Amino acid sequence: MFKLLKQNKNARRGEFHTPHGVIQTPVFMNVGTAAAIKGAVSAPDLASLKCQVQLSNTYHLHLRPGEDVINKLGGLHKFMNWNRPILTDSGGFQVFSLASLRTIEEEGVHFSSHIDGQKIFMGPEQSMQIQSKLASTIAMAFDECIGNPSTHDYVKASSERTVRWLGRCADEIRRLNNLENTINKKQMLFGINQGGVYEDIRKENMKAIASFDLDGYAIGGLAVGETAEQMYNIIENVEPLMPKGKPRYLMGVGTPENIIEAVSRGIDFFDCVMPSRNARHATLYTSCGVINILNAKFETDDRPIDENCDCPTCKNFSRAYVRHLFKAKEMLAMRLAVMHNLYFYNTLAEEIRKAIEEDTFEQYKKEKTVIFSRRI
Repeated sequence: MFKLLKQNKNARRGEFHTPHGVIQTPVFMNVGTAAAIKGAVSAPDLASLKCQVQLSNTYHLHLRPGEDVINKLGGLHKFMNWNRPILTDSGGFQVFSLASLRTIEEEGVHFSSHIDGQKIFMGPEQSMQIQSKLASTIAMAFDECIGNPSTHDYVKASSERTVRWLGRCADEIRRLNNLENTINKKQMLFGINQGGVYEDIRKENMKAIASFDLDGYAIGGLAVGETAEQMYNIIENVEPLMPKGKPRYLMGVGTPENIIEAVSRGIDFFDCVMPSRNARHATLYTSCGVINILNAKFETDDRPIDENCDCPTCKNFSRAYVRHLFKAKEMLAMRLAVMHNLYFYNTLAEEIRKAIEEDTFEQYKKEKTVIFSRRI
């Protein structure tokens, strides 16, 4: 399923073959939590923005419209009008983000809906059942994303429970893939490494989940309050224990610099709400650094957001116009900004792949990490 095409030190260039097409890696997955990119960007739009994979969330789609509705309509691909790969997060992150609304036990997690307070139970089996009905390409195992800081004892117990939950996820997805009415009978499963910022727990957990014959492996529980140095240290400790012939996914990360640094440490898959969220607040990424389009100096600037960018926004509109739209609170402002940032991130992944192929990744990393951290 995963073919390693080239490697520069730890940076990997590969292809991941899925039931919904081949994913060129490293890849940035565009986050459409509730089956939509925030900012009025549709699935056909994403195809023009070089998006390879969309990511949606099990918990949010379970609340509305419900997995049964989506299943009746043919699964997420038909529902969203997207024929390329889709990855669904398991709902495990909500174990962290809805801490005041949940109770964790061995069987699973009791939630109160953040929408209306409705009582919800989700465990490994329920998460797999929902994701199977959504018919995503890749399902994520149900885990507990741990807050930082947390005690060593709690993190160790939690990571061991995550391994037990993974076993239940693997058993359940095998059962579901063999059912007659399952839409995607080749749904893939990725396991998730947990362990907070504790090296010993991370290593022990990775060894345990690597013993399962899964389609891919993720590092979860990062980008939740730890420093960048702590995150890079965890990747360096875990990566040697990850199966070489399977894709590696760093969940919820991050800035362009984070992505480049993580690729240099052996990571293949990324996702983050940052490009779309920042775009909706007028923060835009360019080949020269980061800009805030609301700045007064852009009021009469007739140049595109990025003169080196071929996205639909940059090919058609000026900085002055996009700034005006934000000032006028026009919805089009968010749409144009989100399209630009997603194109930037997808192009970043494309450039990384090319640099690895051409044995220039180390030079690319050296140059770009300085540029991308710059605010103009």
